[in-house]
Amino acid sequence: MSKGDDKFEHHYQRQQDQRKDRMKNLPGEDEDPLPPPVEPIRKEDAEPGRNDPCPCGSGKKYKQCCINKK
Repeated sequence: MSKGDDKFEHHYQRQQDQRKDRMKNLPGEDEDPLPPPVEPIRKEDAEPGRNDPCPCGSGKKYKQCCINKK
């Protein structure tokens, strides 16, 4: 066996050890499942943005129509 083969074996073994370490941190079959993802909080009645069409139906931008009427 030449010197280059030892370096390859050492590198290969180190990669295998790192892969095993990463696999230890993953949940297994015998562990509890991960909790469901959390849904973001969203406003239900969002006001229109300044550049959105006006909800009154005039066809103008909200900032040019009804922004000051509230």
